[in-house]
Amino acid sequence: MANPPAPEAPFEPGQRSTDTLVYGGYRADDEAPLGEWNPTAETLPAVRGRHRVAKQRGGGFARSSTVLGVGVIAAVSAGGMASANTGKPPVTISMPDLPSVGSLISDDADSAADDTSAFSSVGATTADTTKGTSDAGEALRSRILAQAERQQDQIDTKAAQAVAAAAEKEADAAAAKAEKDAQEKAAAAKKKAEEAAAKKAEAERLAELAKQYTLPTSSYTITSTFGQAGSLWSSGYHTGLDFAAPTGTLIKAIHSGTITEAGWAGSYGYRTILTLDDGTELWFCHQSSISVSVGQKVSTGDVIGRVGATGNVTGAHLHLEVHPGGSADGIDPMAWLRGKGLNP
Repeated sequence: MANPPAPEAPFEPGQRSTDTLVYGGYRADDEAPLGEWNPTAETLPAVRGRHRVAKQRGGGFARSSTVLGVGVIAAVSAGGMASANTGKPPVTISMPDLPSVGSLISDDADSAADDTSAFSSVGATTADTTKGTSDAGEALRSRILAQAERQQDQIDTKAAQAVAAAAEKEADAAAAKAEKDAQEKAAAAKKKAEEAAAKKAEAERLAELAKQYTLPTSSYTITSTFGQAGSLWSSGYHTGLDFAAPTGTLIKAIHSGTITEAGWAGSYGYRTILTLDDGTELWFCHQSSISVSVGQKVSTGDVIGRVGATGNVTGAHLHLEVHPGGSADGIDPMAWLRGKGLNP
């Protein structure tokens, strides 16, 4: 059934008087009239989205907000076109029979509940979506901040551990150095103490030896030492130690032993050889006189002769040689005497 023509709307000055208002704009009077617009289910665009389709009743039309909106828009558009067409025959628009607004807003409790849930579901879904997005973003932000905080805590922990390890290592190094220094100081002190003890023991030993040994003469001057080079000696160097003293100065036995030679010995002049118990031979040369004989036992300090200038000499002196074990080559008499606690 075609819709009845809409009542003619009063003229409004703001509207255009020369053109006819049509759906979607104005049409000039000289343009051909448009055909009737009869919206049906086939011509209406499909409803998309999350809207719920209401239950169908009577004429089979869905009682949804979309159908209601289309009907209202169509009615308003039809009324507007009729109102704008002042003085012109209205354009008839055919529309299918629609249920009344009252029927769309059913008094059926179940349908009302369904429709209410349909409308409210959209709003609730949007709100829930917004809230869910906000909550998800906040949760993501919280997780990122928590992860960053954990990472920072790990970095701080590692840094603290590194500092502690470095401090411990430094402390260990300092302790090791201190221990090493202490050990070195202790070793040095021990060595010093040992050296002092050894020196003391040697001094005591030499003191004891000095009681057993004595210098060969007194009132003397050392004029030539062992190894001294010169043409005065047939070997090219001095083989003994010279004690220059006036002729007749007493010569004493340095240590107890046995007289193994007493007499003339060529370039040595008058010579006496005293052999000690360890086999060491002491040669007393250039004597002016000899007071002992071969085979005689003497003790430390006994007189065995007198200083003279016999043999190959340039003046009165005692020439002393030391031959360990009776060897032909002698050693430095100065060092040997000092080893016995004597200081020529």
